[in-house]
Amino acid sequence: MDANMCMERKLVLRNDYLDYLWGWKDRTDVIKIVTGMRRCGKSTLLMQFMDRLRKKGHGDDILFLNFESKEMDGIGDYRELNGLLDGMIDPNRRAYVFLDEVHRVDSWERTMNSLSVDYDADVYVTGSNAYMLSSELSTYLSGRYVEMNMLPLSFPEYLVLHPADPLNPIDKRFMDYMAKGALPMVDPDDGVRTDDFLKGIYSTVLRKDVSTCLGLSNMGILDGIAAFLMSNVGNVTSAANIAKELSVSPATVQRYLRALEDAFLVYKSYRYDVLGKKLLKTTEKYYAADTGMRNAILGGGMGDVGRVLENVVFLELLRRGYDVKSGSHYGREIDFVASKGDAMEYYQVAKTVEGASTFHREVASLEKVPDNYPKTVLTMDRVFPTPPGGIRAANVIDWLMRKTG
Repeated sequence: MDANMCMERKLVLRNDYLDYLWGWKDRTDVIKIVTGMRRCGKSTLLMQFMDRLRKKGHGDDILFLNFESKEMDGIGDYRELNGLLDGMIDPNRRAYVFLDEVHRVDSWERTMNSLSVDYDADVYVTGSNAYMLSSELSTYLSGRYVEMNMLPLSFPEYLVLHPADPLNPIDKRFMDYMAKGALPMVDPDDGVRTDDFLKGIYSTVLRKDVSTCLGLSNMGILDGIAAFLMSNVGNVTSAANIAKELSVSPATVQRYLRALEDAFLVYKSYRYDVLGKKLLKTTEKYYAADTGMRNAILGGGMGDVGRVLENVVFLELLRRGYDVKSGSHYGREIDFVASKGDAMEYYQVAKTVEGASTFHREVASLEKVPDNYPKTVLTMDRVFPTPPGGIRAANVIDWLMRKTG
């Protein structure tokens, strides 16, 4: 669905992302790069940003080019792009330049450098893979760009498009959110078409983005690795384990894993030794960029709801600006160690902590951590025992709605 089609339906303002970009407005010395998986809303975000500019009186200063449009088919490399922009930018006034999916143009980073040097241009670009942030880009724009990684909708944003009501109370909407995912154009009430739509995006990412990056002719190994990651979200894994499972070399697996991350299909969480304060780089966990896509390609069901819930919390911590790792402490697993600057928080995630043994198991890992950083158990329960030692317990929906924590 293109940006114009998105504008015809009810929209949710992505205010956190808009405010971040607005903070860089008129910094013509810095290129603003918005990355994120296909269909997460990058084009619509640019539209929303341009609406803000128009309200500030900049309607005549805006230039928008979408490189997924057939109108841009003739722009194959940076020289052709430079020629196009030369005829469109007024050299006597500031231009706000928006280039959507510009990485489709060969050596596009050279044009970014030209815009900075030759024009008074405030430049914003989007891309659906991190491969665009290559060494070549770093060479041409060293220290002169910022990247903002965009995720699918948060749960409050999702509720703007799919409000809770008597027929769909908030707990049901949350189950929809986990089951069908958070891409803006998904309709949770139309399950069959939604699953087909999500499978189509997944296939496009694998075959158009990842395979192109890797130069593949045979998709078998890539399909196997991607499916393995989707079926094992939240489980400790390693390239060696995947290689053994699929009978390929660990080096091949590492290369494919990096390409899947670069396409923003999955996100990696390094494991962190809480006591030794060091990364455990031989194993890690992976989480899907969208739980609906993960469920669709695995057959449509969620399977282990606790794992999907953990995936949702991981993505929300990323949205909130945390660096997120999976903790290990004396052999016990801590789902998330979330850090931001000098601050740190610990999280355990469980579908329910009903029953004394379940509650003790979820709390035990946090209880033994010797520091005084905040420690929280997130669960779908509405009533739970009082945790010991200053540990907090919270309903995950309230936490996602920022009513607690």
